[in-house]
Amino acid sequence: MKKYNLPDINRRTDTAILANGNFPSNPLALSILNNCKYLVCCDGATNNLTNTSRLPDAIVGDCDSLSEENQIRFADIIHRIPEQETNDLTKAVRFCLKQGRKELTILGATGKREDHTIANISLLCEYMNDADVEMITNYGVFNGIGSTSLFESYKGQQVSLFCIDQSIVTSHNLLYAIEKRIFTNWWQATLNESTSDEFTIETNGRMIVYRAF
Repeated sequence: MKKYNLPDINRRTDTAILANGNFPSNPLALSILNNCKYLVCCDGATNNLTNTSRLPDAIVGDCDSLSEENQIRFADIIHRIPEQETNDLTKAVRFCLKQGRKELTILGATGKREDHTIANISLLCEYMNDADVEMITNYGVFNGIGSTSLFESYKGQQVSLFCIDQSIVTSHNLLYAIEKRIFTNWWQATLNESTSDEFTIETNGRMIVYRAF
């Protein structure tokens, strides 16, 4: 059973991916952005990053939203992938996997257009078999799981589950206990609460787990 720890502001993340949603403003997200060893930008995210002191190590995407100025400035680190079957976030994840980078923290993937936000969150279940991936927003952390998993938490932490597959789910240490339930819509397992310093989700289907900060 895999355990998912809560992000720590003092942790030094190896690889982070900055997507082109709302720019990180939470202190934890900013700490990861500023201190990660290797930063990959989905192309348009570079335009906001250049307003900070942090520079990208690689820029990945179809480059349709990368400014002309930044296309010139960062020409040596741009990895242009023109195909349109995947979005820029998936292109960035695949780029990292080809380099052997399998512990990934995604930042800036929510906000702005709602369809982009929903798509980016659901993609965690596409990535989870190939890498350890977490998505950190300004409000919490998302993880994709496909089997029984243990989560570090704290009493009173707000927790939501989003079931991709209609599989049997059981929870331990959540305020509103779930006992062998099958959820048929995303809203049905949201707005729960941890009652301990950890909780367990039993499942054999794909699911997104959200823990608020």
